[in-house]
Amino acid sequence: MIDWDNLGFTYIKTPYRYLSIWKDGEWDEGVLTEDNTLHIHEGSAALHYGQQSFEGLKAYRCKDGSINLFRVEENSRRMNRSAERLLMAKVPEEKFINAVKEVVKANEEYVPPYGSGATLYIRPLLIGIGEGIGVSPAPEYLFTVFCMPVGAYFKGGLTPTNFIVSEYDRAAPQGTGAVKVGGNYAASLYPGQEAHERKFSDCIYLDPETHTKIEEVGSANFFGITKDNRFVTPLSPSILPSITKYSLLHLAEHRLGMEVQEGDVFLDELDEYTEAGACGTAAVISPIGGIQTFDSFHVFYSETEVGPVTQRLYDELTGIQFGDVEAPEGWIQKV
Repeated sequence: MIDWDNLGFTYIKTPYRYLSIWKDGEWDEGVLTEDNTLHIHEGSAALHYGQQSFEGLKAYRCKDGSINLFRVEENSRRMNRSAERLLMAKVPEEKFINAVKEVVKANEEYVPPYGSGATLYIRPLLIGIGEGIGVSPAPEYLFTVFCMPVGAYFKGGLTPTNFIVSEYDRAAPQGTGAVKVGGNYAASLYPGQEAHERKFSDCIYLDPETHTKIEEVGSANFFGITKDNRFVTPLSPSILPSITKYSLLHLAEHRLGMEVQEGDVFLDELDEYTEAGACGTAAVISPIGGIQTFDSFHVFYSETEVGPVTQRLYDELTGIQFGDVEAPEGWIQKV
């Protein structure tokens, strides 16, 4: 029996997942399987050379019992941008969306009930497989989609927490920072552990060229609210384009009437911001109470209370996802 109100962000095996193989230039039909172990060749490029990409999205139970998917086509497009960067076979958008829907339908009893705050987290994964040992693209590719019910990514939900600036880089200039590949996350494990050991939620990565501008917050995007009520988020070729971030940009402008801006967020100009947060599919919005820089600790709105603009954005976004607020055209697909 699942305790819906006390779920963490951990793996839970659900009955079914989708599996499809690309070989000889084309994808097979794909199947639903109960086997949660991948059987791949020991020479697979995913294992040796990091030729792999993944996505993360959620299914939401609505008040009427129906199930929403939020901007699923954007996940498909982002995975294909990752595939293009790593010379992997692309997954057609229709195949991607149908696979996600099949997995949600097959595991519908694991979609948490409306009002619990929990969701069904969906993980599409694309990896290079098949015989190989040289540094080259794989001869075959495996695409799988699995899911599990999850609670809040950061413990405490919508509660401000503190972060620390890292001296490490998560990605290189002109590298793979803008695509969702495992290597970026592997690079973040050590600095993330250092942050946790110092009692911070995670670390903040600066731009890899100058180390003067905020880029990402752990595995999430950064946003700030300025004193003159602008929604600002960093712009850089090494930032992963978060679907949540671009949704918040739209909502801030069109629902809250704010001026929005993608641009530089300099570390020495944090006094311009009255609120700040991390955003992403897993975290949704995690308010940032304060940031420990190299020589000082900067507090935004409060270390204990959520800022009013952050709260409004969170309510608007989650209201859309759970079907309580009208969505912009094309943002929601029913399962």
